Amino acid sequence: MDWLSAKNSRSRQFKGAPRLVCGPELRTRQTAELFGSEVEIAAALRDCDFGRWKGLRIDDVQKTETETLQAWLNDPNSAPHGGESVAQLAERVAAWLTTLTATPGHVVAITHPFVMRAALMQVLQSPAFNLIDVEPLSAIELRFNGRWRLRFLGTDPEGTC
Repeated sequence: MDWLSAKNSRSRQFKGAPRLVCGPELRTRQTAELFGSEVEIAAALRDCDFGRWKGLRIDDVQKTETETLQAWLNDPNSAPHGGESVAQLAERVAAWLTTLTATPGHVVAITHPFVMRAALMQVLQSPAFNLIDVEPLSAIELRFNGRWRLRFLGTDPEGTC
């Protein structure tokens, strides 16, 4: 599929023209272009700051820093890598979600798996960060109608079981 075909297929998913927002990284900006050309950069949607672990595979960190990785996984306030803790990430994402509650309209946010996990924690009001897996190019729908709701989209156009 060429770039224009991909862009057209992504854009047709939405009624009207949603507000497009993405993290500042090149990869999120490039993905956002599949949805449209008017994209707002939001620093709050940047990937988690992994400090000295940035760019490393988790398997490599497991081999070289077993105890510090385990501390980071077990304690959301821990940041042994010198970067951002899960709690700090969750606070950043929660603050961004709060800004959306005052602005009506459809927003499409293109961001990273850790940011999506933090958003789901807020919506579900659960500390389940390490129990959520987000695959590349995954999509979740969150709706705000006085409170946040997670919405799963069906694939049956007739609405039958």
